[in-house]
Amino acid sequence: MPTSAHDLFSRSFDALSEGDSFTTRARTVTEADVVSFSALTGDWHPQHADAEWAASSQFGERVAHGMLLISYAAGLVPFDPERVVALRRIDDVVFKRPVKFGDTIHVEGKIETLKALDEELGLATCAWKIVNQNDELVARLRIQAVWRSEGKGDASDQDEDSDEEASEDDSSDDESASRDPEGAVSQ
Repeated sequence: MPTSAHDLFSRSFDALSEGDSFTTRARTVTEADVVSFSALTGDWHPQHADAEWAASSQFGERVAHGMLLISYAAGLVPFDPERVVALRRIDDVVFKRPVKFGDTIHVEGKIETLKALDEELGLATCAWKIVNQNDELVARLRIQAVWRSEGKGDASDQDEDSDEEASEDDSSDDESASRDPEGAVSQ
């Protein structure tokens, strides 16, 4: 049974399991999206940008860029920045069918493998399927994400440790020093 994407991507690496799956919210691809992507990337291939040329193509009309779909897929997945540190790799991308203006896509994903990298981080490999409004596969790919383990790399934990160390250091430096209620050292 798929988990909410938000729930899955807010878990620590330690709370993930191989086989965990998710489905994202959906997004409709518009002409404005494709024109903006063309302008941003400089990819003005007539399959995306020239309605007359595209009308006589194998798709019969303009379609979205494949790289736009991958970008939208990454945007649909709600990566929690406290958990997912970085994307490491995108692999095995296969485009199965075109996405036309007005098509609505979402991502269905599953965790395939989990590998601890060290005490603080792990590597999750996920299989993603980009699916349209008719439940047809548009593209498939694998991503690897660097994921934070439970309680590791948490800034609040580091601050507490630093405060404790500072407290020990301060008291050993000068016996006459004392702390006010806010933690500042006074002489």
